[in-house]
Amino acid sequence: MAKKLVALCACPMGLAHTFMAAEAIRKAAVEMGYDVKVETQGADGIKNELSTIDIREAEIIIHAVAVTPLGMERFEGCEVYEVGLQEVIKNPIGIIKEIEEDLIAQ
Repeated sequence: MAKKLVALCACPMGLAHTFMAAEAIRKAAVEMGYDVKVETQGADGIKNELSTIDIREAEIIIHAVAVTPLGMERFEGCEVYEVGLQEVIKNPIGIIKEIEEDLIAQ
């Protein structure tokens, strides 16, 4: 069974950076062997919405956001790694590796 990574991406305009970050995370996670699901909250609304089960089963939860996303109550009690949109667009594998190292150190 593959490790699971979920992410939520949202930016103020919801036109470009949200989707660029989502694609960067998705590609990097697949390359690193994760089963991945990425929710976007963009100008077109919520797409690929994460369920409570998706969130509870995930080893890694990433929020790449520049606004407060909708439905934050789904993540209560979960360890969420919040990263910048630009940061994750430029270096998604590096960010996932940093999170993995942090989880190992715990």
